Amino acid sequence: MSFSTHVLNAVTGRPADGVRVRLEHGGRVVAEGRTDADGRIKGWNPGVGVHRVVFDTGAYLGDTFYPEVVITFTVADPAEHYHVPLLLSPFAYSTYRGS
Repeated sequence: MSFSTHVLNAVTGRPADGVRVRLEHGGRVVAEGRTDADGRIKGWNPGVGVHRVVFDTGAYLGDTFYPEVVITFTVADPAEHYHVPLLLSPFAYSTYRGS
């Protein structure tokens, strides 16, 4: 099982470099890091169950209505790859199950 994310800045149309991200499972932080120059984090292996990926959008965007974005998702199949993209702007965000 592997996890990745990709953060895109919808205002600039560019990858969001340097966004702090943490992955939580069972109330504990299991991984944390920053997005790379391509807006990506990959290679995390959280295991089966319910997880939360938390994006520190306030530190990245500055003046934003959403200082933090939390996406909760379930890992059901440990053989699958789980990709959770985030499209971000100061007053909106969206996500989906990526590939």
